[in-house]
Amino acid sequence: MALLTDLYQLTMAYGYWRAGRHRAPAAAELFFRCEPFHGAFALGTGLAEGLRFLRAFRFSAADIAYLRSVLPSTTEDAFFDYLCTVDASEVTVSSVPEGSVVFSRVPLLQVKGPLLVVQLLETTLLCLVNYASLVATNAARFRLLAGPEMKLMEIGLRRAQGPDGGLSASKYSYIGGFDYTSNVLAGKLYGIPVRGTIAHSFIMSFTSLAEVQPRVLPPLAGGEPVDLAALAESWLQRVCELLHSPPEKANRGELAAFVSYAITFPHNFQGLLDTYCVMSVPVLRCHLPQVFVLLLSLPLVLGPRPKRPWALILLLAPVRSGLPNFCAVALALHQLGYRAIGVRLDSGDLVQQSKEIRRVLRACGTTFQVPWFGSIPIAVSNDISEQSLESFIREGSEIDVIGVGTNLVTCPLQPSLGCVYKLVEVNGSPCLKLTEEEEKMTIPGIKAVYRLYDDAGHPFMDLMALEDEPAPNAGQELAVHVLGRRGEATKVRPTAVEPLHRTYFRDGQVCEVLPSLPEVRSHAQASLSQLSPAHRRLREPQPYPVAVTEKLHLLLAELRQARQ
Repeated sequence: MALLTDLYQLTMAYGYWRAGRHRAPAAAELFFRCEPFHGAFALGTGLAEGLRFLRAFRFSAADIAYLRSVLPSTTEDAFFDYLCTVDASEVTVSSVPEGSVVFSRVPLLQVKGPLLVVQLLETTLLCLVNYASLVATNAARFRLLAGPEMKLMEIGLRRAQGPDGGLSASKYSYIGGFDYTSNVLAGKLYGIPVRGTIAHSFIMSFTSLAEVQPRVLPPLAGGEPVDLAALAESWLQRVCELLHSPPEKANRGELAAFVSYAITFPHNFQGLLDTYCVMSVPVLRCHLPQVFVLLLSLPLVLGPRPKRPWALILLLAPVRSGLPNFCAVALALHQLGYRAIGVRLDSGDLVQQSKEIRRVLRACGTTFQVPWFGSIPIAVSNDISEQSLESFIREGSEIDVIGVGTNLVTCPLQPSLGCVYKLVEVNGSPCLKLTEEEEKMTIPGIKAVYRLYDDAGHPFMDLMALEDEPAPNAGQELAVHVLGRRGEATKVRPTAVEPLHRTYFRDGQVCEVLPSLPEVRSHAQASLSQLSPAHRRLREPQPYPVAVTEKLHLLLAELRQARQ
């Protein structure tokens, strides 16, 4: 992967080599300048992939041959000979633990080593960290909105930016808090739980019960196989009678698809309800007298005092297809000892439909004495966004599982985290980039980073100090300068102090045991839970302060003055 870089990294490398500076000790930092999605935090991920890249970093003979064709013809042969010897054996990398909450201007990674090598690592490390951290942060926002009980499933492979993007999205969405993925290869490679049942195409491929083969299913407890298609048809009569719907309105191709799938997967039957019609036809097909009769005769279905009168009338319209067909097959399976795992919706008013479906499921459970039926999980998809989740919560939906694709893996609200990689020291001298845009000005010197905690156990500030400064202590009064604020130093007294960086790579090898993916996921959720509500909230959060010590502030001022 040494060639997974920008050409100017190689032209600069040649420049360093020609100037005899290629072995000068150097340090660079990888960080982002602004929190994504108008929030107050990000999740730092991509470390494990970055370490894998460092271990393998070297130029092959084929790489060198290609570079000879790309670099100017005046490039000396001795430079290519030198590139053949380059690897990461003299590089040291420290980082926040993967999955940690991170904030703008604070280094996610610190890289030390020979100047030429440190420069060559820039583009690839940015590539490995930028998207990983962005999609993990996006997933974390969905998890925070959904709450801890809701099941979240990543279903974005078909909408992702290529195969690599699809795999990365599955992996880092899991770290961010998603429970499952539909991506089978991601399940194999990373051990992420995989889920999926049927799509509309399966249901549309059937037109009648005559196409169902085989038709029989043995009871779970053993015994003679039973004709499930016939059993489901008998249950459809009873369900439609409960719902005051003519059985002939139920689509028989859909019923056949449900029966066929249930016979194939009797322990994992889920019904996709909206291929034709979830449950109702337009209310105008009901005459007003029929409405009042049904009002008196459907207390189990309607429940007491529905919140929306129009929804009440919609529910009274003739139940047509998806839901009665599902109930019929699920009840037939129950009669044989099996239990359906859920229903799914992929269109329409998901909140209102979930409420209507839950009422019908409870009515069936009560009427047919199947206690678990009313709690069958309801899953939804259909271009789910943060705004969708907010409406689900606000309107009190009955949704249990949410599949998120496009708005998760493509991060449309912010397509890039905007990480940068900047030199902070060369040959023992601090480096400073000056610019009219203050947020683009770098902070010089090799640094140690500490997270300061308050009495409630919440982090309230990240503090950057020069590497040779003594570490701050819990209970110690500290004079700090908050980035972005002008004026005198601020005094703070942390209850606890946590050094943020650990050394993960030294002498060409990973030098700390890396956690498993589930462990990284758990760390990410614990890190998020430590944030104060003011910093964790997604809408108009309180900005999280990042500060520098008095000594680092003075160094920054001196360098700025010297270069102006």
